[in-house]
This record gives sequence, structure tokens and C-alpha cells, in this order.
Amino acid sequence: MDLTESIAPRSDQLNAEDLLSGPRTVTVEKVTKGSAEQPVNVHLVEFPGRPFRPSKTVRRILVAAWGAEASAYVGRRMSLYRDPAVRFGGQDVGGIRVSHLSHIDKRLTLALTVTRGKRAPYIVEPMPAAPQGDSKPEVQVDADSLLAAVEKAPDVESLREMWKQAAALAEDECATVRAVIEGRLADLQAGDPQ
Repeated sequence: MDLTESIAPRSDQLNAEDLLSGPRTVTVEKVTKGSAEQPVNVHLVEFPGRPFRPSKTVRRILVAAWGAEASAYVGRRMSLYRDPAVRFGGQDVGGIRVSHLSHIDKRLTLALTVTRGKRAPYIVEPMPAAPQGDSKPEVQVDADSLLAAVEKAPDVESLREMWKQAAALAEDECATVRAVIEGRLADLQAGDPQ
């Protein structure tokens, strides 16, 4: 008898205990606004209905690596692991950290706050390419959210990613989204950040 299901935490979110068996590579399905205490919900293809609610440290890493516009995160991948040294209330309680991210070209080293007045280096590696023949989990893209993301796109790289995502839409929606992308690209190239 496999006891794995019996030890799974009963929760509406991804927990560090979900990673006791080892790191997991996950794909971002969408990012939504959370509560005041946990302001970000990163919905993952691999954990339907149980979003990852990253700590402030992990949110700082994501912003440094992928930019501040969360809608650009759709389809991107990350490796999550349980770090037993994560502290809360002065005690080691364990928490979720990121070891690898897609869409970064080289190792990312950030000096992040560990405790008040104390910083430590945090290293994130580029995500290795998926082996040939592996199918990526399907990520649902809808025209409305993609159009909203295009209007806020901070750079050309984000627009390139959205151009690729538009290919999953119906032909008329794809054409509409790509026309808006071309307009946003012209704005960015003209120096209008919006």
C-alpha cells in the first residue's frame, strides 16, 4: 500500500510538505491577486486548484528574473524545492524556494534580506532545456488576458513571448492580439513606456 496520498497536506495551496519527496518542476498557468497576507497566487499546471503563494523573497527573485509584469509569466517554468532553513517567527519552519527558472540566460545571484539588517546571496540557475520529445503541459491562453498583458508589456522580450502565446488562439483572436502587439512594439521603440 502506497502511503503518499495519506501524507498529502489538506490545503488550498501548495505547501513545503508537498515537496518532501524532492524538487518539482512546474509551469505557470496564470498569476492572480491574492489577499493582503499572501498577495500573489501563482497557479500551476501541475497543481490544479492549489496555487503557489510565494514568499516575499521568492517574489523578489521572480521580479528580478522575469520582470514585474506577472502576465508575462504564463508558460514559464521553475523548479521548486523545500528549504528546511526557512524561518518564520524566529524558528526554522521550512518553506518553498526556487532553484531554477526558465527564460533566464545565466545564473542569477541576488543579495536578499535574510533577517533584519542581514543579507545573503541567493542563487537561481537557468532551467535546463526540456529533453526532445517531452511534451510541455498545455497552458490555456485567452485573448482578453493576453490583450491586457500586451498593454502593460515592459519590453520587447515580453512581446515576443506573447506573440508566441497568441498562436494558441483562434485565427481571428490571434490576428487581433498580434495587431495590438505590433502597436505596443511601436510605442516601446518610440520610447513611450506607457
